[in-house]
Amino acid sequence: MHFASDNWAGASAPVAAALADVNHGLVPAYGGDDATRTATEWFAEIFEKEVSVFFVATGTAANALALAAFAKPGGFVFCHEAAHVAVDEAGAPEFFAGGGKLAPLPGPRGKIDAASLEAAIRRHQPPSVHNGRPVAVTITQASEWGTVYTPDEVREIAQVAHRHGLKLHMDGARFANALVALNVSAADLTWKAGVDVLSFGGTKNGCWCAEAVVMFDHRHADDLAYARKRAGQLFSKSRFVAAQFQGYFDHGHWLDNAVHANAMAKRLAGGIAQSKEGRLLFEPEANEVFAIWPKATSKRLRAAGASFYDWPAEGLPAEEMPAADEDLVRLVTSFATSKHDVAAFVKLLGAGDGIGV
Repeated sequence: MHFASDNWAGASAPVAAALADVNHGLVPAYGGDDATRTATEWFAEIFEKEVSVFFVATGTAANALALAAFAKPGGFVFCHEAAHVAVDEAGAPEFFAGGGKLAPLPGPRGKIDAASLEAAIRRHQPPSVHNGRPVAVTITQASEWGTVYTPDEVREIAQVAHRHGLKLHMDGARFANALVALNVSAADLTWKAGVDVLSFGGTKNGCWCAEAVVMFDHRHADDLAYARKRAGQLFSKSRFVAAQFQGYFDHGHWLDNAVHANAMAKRLAGGIAQSKEGRLLFEPEANEVFAIWPKATSKRLRAAGASFYDWPAEGLPAEEMPAADEDLVRLVTSFATSKHDVAAFVKLLGAGDGIGV
């Protein structure tokens, strides 16, 4: 009954097998191997165009390096106030940008919109040497609240950003989950909608340690290659990251994993909605579920072996706020979540025997 994070799941069987398959012989280092070339071709096929791909070890590295590619002296990046780059990356985006900063914006359910972005940009026109200048916008797909940006929403944000000379970055730590939730192509959700660079996440969805910066705007690719090296993110044995992506992409495995994770989230949400103790904050869109129940319930569930995270309620409308004796919690499902895990959990919540969940 582990719902704390999809980071808790291990590597999926096809990914693990691909790692074992590539672990033989002597091959060129630093990306000069066949596996890296093949994985790069996979990315081009998935996104329906030639892309510049840079393997890195973590999502934080991907985000920080991607945003650093657009850095300027005095530059800052608009993001949602709950964005991972702003809350959970220990200043890495600012550090790699050489002193740039983030400009958080509010927005319901973890998303910013084109109108609020337009207003925020206009507050910095003309740019002031004292206040700095906007250089980019970053959005998270799926967001920290498990919500997803539709292609139209991405396009509207991109149009605002580009009209003012800003670049658009997408943090795709859960990109696959958003993609299958929307049932659109990877191209439609990214460069065709105006995204300039994507942090492509694999670790949360079945990889062991495989993240990538995918550049759709090739003008920044050369600089990013040097930035990655300087950041200590250039793998000498690149084939082991490439192999993970090969196992991940082959036969649509990455999408199958995301479909399963999202389905388990819906199943879990259904059980919570039927339970005697908990209630949903809203219906899940991807693989994250937010619920409210008594603090005593949290204690009892954890004592029974369940894992989940308490979630900050700041910013919620008054009618959605948990009571003083309640917790707002986040539960995350993954490719490794089983129906049995979900049934056992909701049974503890008092939703019947959990079998029909």
